[in-house]
Amino acid sequence: MLTILGFVMIATFLVLIMMKKMSPMAALVLIPALFCILVGQGAHLGDYVLKGIGDLAPTAAMLMFAIIYFGVMIDVGLFDPIVRGILKFCKADPVRVVVGTALLAAIVSLDGDGSTTFMITVSALYPLYKRLKMSLVVMTGVAATANGVMNTLPWGGPTARAATALKLDAGDIFVPMIPALAVGLVAVFSLAYVLGRRERKRLGVLTLGDTRVVTEDADEEETELVLVGAGTGGKGGVPAGTQRGTGTGGAGTGSDADPDAATDSDAATGSGDDADDGLQTLDPQRATLRPKLYWFNAALTLALLTLLILQVMPIPVLFLIGAALALTVNFPQMKDQKARVAAHAENVLNVSGMVFAAAVFTGVLTGTGMVEHMARWLVSGIPDALGPHMGIVTGVLSIPLTYFMSNDGFYFGIVPILAEAGAAHGVAPVEIARASLVGQALHMSSPLVPAVYVLVGMAKVEFGDHTKFTVKWAALTSLVVLCAGLLFGII
Repeated sequence: MLTILGFVMIATFLVLIMMKKMSPMAALVLIPALFCILVGQGAHLGDYVLKGIGDLAPTAAMLMFAIIYFGVMIDVGLFDPIVRGILKFCKADPVRVVVGTALLAAIVSLDGDGSTTFMITVSALYPLYKRLKMSLVVMTGVAATANGVMNTLPWGGPTARAATALKLDAGDIFVPMIPALAVGLVAVFSLAYVLGRRERKRLGVLTLGDTRVVTEDADEEETELVLVGAGTGGKGGVPAGTQRGTGTGGAGTGSDADPDAATDSDAATGSGDDADDGLQTLDPQRATLRPKLYWFNAALTLALLTLLILQVMPIPVLFLIGAALALTVNFPQMKDQKARVAAHAENVLNVSGMVFAAAVFTGVLTGTGMVEHMARWLVSGIPDALGPHMGIVTGVLSIPLTYFMSNDGFYFGIVPILAEAGAAHGVAPVEIARASLVGQALHMSSPLVPAVYVLVGMAKVEFGDHTKFTVKWAALTSLVVLCAGLLFGII
């Protein structure tokens, strides 16, 4: 009974948010609360929720101070050179923009923290996507999938969990998997190229022009480098520019727009009232710039990421200290510090709220025993004939299970059972551990991963839109990693 209700609860949640019948926050709270009552454990709902909140509180704290830290770094101009470099590389070509998204996300993912990756990637690329009227779900989908593949680094979490659960060396798990993961990364870049071609077909290739823009909050004109489409005049007085390529419409239009590349929501297409927000997101004349402190901020960020990788201190503590230092040095005046915190308060509230709402979902799913019954049902359904192929079975199961479960639940609850079943048929535990990494490309878009709410929140994309767009591509990438592992004899 718990098995059936567990699957029904997850399916209900996904259907409601993808159909936009409920907001993710409301669905994460109300649906598990209802099902907790249905299984006859409503009296323990408070205990389950508090346990879930306790488990996720450090993550919420980390995200809160990470958002403030990177928000301050964006304000003071630390990432402005990255944006200029991306503009130079992309040359307003949607193909280059999407491939650049995958490249930037993969590089930043070397720090092993998804929320950091998404904050830097979105901060750098959001203005460009908005200016080009490109689909923002393309950005979130590519960034999440690239980060998922890179999330398998030994200091990223999954590998360390697998090593701990099965009492193995993390190097023995990760190093042999490098060729398969490299193929997975190639698959991500190939996906980015294909999606970029779709966007190019929809939009054409725009050109960079030095135009005069009238800001919404000022009567005076100021010069800014903007992107303009053929024969279109944007809001704020952007004059018509030039366009080349095969697109049939101006920026953000086109009769052959692909439904996979753009959704009907304003947030995903950049066609809403805030369509020109990107023009001023990284204003080169903003008052918060601190050019004299650029190298201090760069050194502070590098030190922070290094300590994060080395795990010298808990991540929430590192970001808490980093945020306090960044605010104090860059904005010595109390009123300026308050202004910077207030400027990023909306993101902090949204993300922290989603994390605590997710705590209700995970708390009920775990506390009622649903997740354990679901996992054991899946494992018990494996035919004996597949025993010698438990590596493949583990790889396949890791794709849905790491999406519907937390990494802790999967690696400490399910992987040992799979390893035990494999050992009975002569399959080494290390092969099970390697195969268990396959599903991480999809895992990073799971509603149970707090970092994904940073991604969709900063990109102003509905979580349901992100889910509908990303799941199929991320699952395909995971299957590519699995096939590569089999081809190279790793799994």
